[in-house]
Parts: sequence; structure tokens; C-alpha cells
Amino acid sequence: MSRSFVVAGAQLGPIAAAESRASAVTRMIELMREAAARGARLVVFPELALTTFFPRWYTEAPAEIDRWFETEMPSAETRRLFEAAETLGIGFHLGYAELTPEGRHFNTAILVDAAGRIAGKYRKIHLPGHREHEDWRPFQHLEKRYFEKGDLGFPVFDAFGGRIGMCICNDRRWPETWRMLGLGGAELVCLGYNTPLHYPPAPEHDHLQYFHNALSVQAGAYQNGLWAVAVAKAGREEGCDLIGGSLIAAPTGEIVAQASTTGDEVISARIDLDRCAEIRANVFNFALHREPQDYALITAPRE
Repeated sequence: MSRSFVVAGAQLGPIAAAESRASAVTRMIELMREAAARGARLVVFPELALTTFFPRWYTEAPAEIDRWFETEMPSAETRRLFEAAETLGIGFHLGYAELTPEGRHFNTAILVDAAGRIAGKYRKIHLPGHREHEDWRPFQHLEKRYFEKGDLGFPVFDAFGGRIGMCICNDRRWPETWRMLGLGGAELVCLGYNTPLHYPPAPEHDHLQYFHNALSVQAGAYQNGLWAVAVAKAGREEGCDLIGGSLIAAPTGEIVAQASTTGDEVISARIDLDRCAEIRANVFNFALHREPQDYALITAPRE
């Protein structure tokens, strides 16, 4: 039985602070329709796809932050997205800010099947940025202040005829993320990102921001023999320029589709999950070539 199907990435242009969730969902449904028209079975949306990237602002008022979070999924505002997926017969990946009934805050992504049912959830582990206001920055990056580190590990789910994993933005820069997903048997990884073009702590690297994005995704795909769909929220959002360049990478590390704008844009490619064996049976044959007994430093506790 063939495990070949079309997958799509739905890049979003900027979302203003004043833009409603209803507006963002309408935009996503239009992109979902385009993906479905291309024959896609799965469409991937970005990190924090429902709102502006609010960690760029500092506040000490909890209510000012909690308004960006979802307390249920689907919510009243996102239910239309689930209904559209069921009508179109297409699954989706969605990144959003999650507020649990216990009052915990996570940067979260879910995988939804073509019947509109949640098939998997991931909470971001590698939170970048800082916790307190730093007035020298042109904008803040307060993920460590507004989110807890994810507590679900790196799960892999049976869906879409294969094994699907997820990670979020900064997770992609850490090879341990990809290896954990690879060891879990992931054949396709979905991820969303909001990545500024300007990196205040090391501005000399600004010209490398997109290069490092693609490098991380391509290396993760190749070194673990899996497909990857990496999707941006892009463009000039509330005075902050975000990189675009959403891409789909093959298990060989090759880019097979890539966005050409920094606005709302659909990319797509036919992927074959059986191609993961090209790498996993040869160069990165984990059972044959890994030597985990020599990797102790990788998992040694932080001091």
C-alpha cells in the first residue's frame, strides 16, 4: 500500500495585535482550501498562528498576557477551522498559546486528523529568550517569562498512514530534538516558527537568520531520515520583521518546496514516507551505527 501523499505548508503573513482570532481563522481556512485543492491530506500552520507574537512585549499584568491564550481547543473562535477540515477532508497542524485548567501556560501545537479530531499534542521544550525586561532591546523575546517548558517530551503519533512528530520554532535548532523524534520512529515532523530577521544579542548574524533556519531543518531531516514541513509566520509584524521561507525537506535533506514571499502563501509537495528507509537503512542506521554508551554528556543534568 502506497504511503505517498501531498502535504502542504500554510505560511501566514503578519498578524497585528488588533487582528481578531476570527480574522486569523478566516485567513487559515482560505489557505486550507487552497491546500485541499492541491490534493493535500495535511496542512501545517505556524507557531502561535492565532495571534501576533506577543512575547515581544513586557508586562507584569497577568490578564494582559492571558488574553493571548486558548483555554480550550477547539475554542469558539477556532471551531470553524476544525469544521472546515472535516468538510474538506484534510488534517492540519496548529500552533497556539495554551492555558490549562490548572493555570499553566505552554507554547503548544496540535495535530488534527481529517475528521477534525485531535490526534496529538506537543508543548515546546526549548524556550528561547529571557524572563525580565531588557531595555536595550528594540523588542523583547519573553518566552521564558510567559511559557513553561513543555512537559510532554517528544511524542510521535500514528496518523496519516505513518508516524508523525512535532516541534516548535527554537526546538529545530537543537539536534537532540530531531534525534528524539527520529528514535521515536517519526517519518514526518511538522513545525511552525516566528523568527525575527534581527537578533539583538548577536546582530552580526542577522544575515544568516534564514540560512540557519533552513540548515537546521535540512540537517534534522537528513540525520534522522524523515520528512519535515517547517512553516513561518512572516513579514513585518508590529514593527518586527519575521523571516519567511517556509519549506518542505526530504529525508535526504533536499528542499522540495519553499515559499517565495513573506505573506500568506501555500507550499506543497508529494511525499512518500517509504523513502525514509533510504537513509535509515544506510547512513543513519540507528541499530547498526549508534553508540549511545559514549554520549553521556548529552544527557548529563545541567549544573
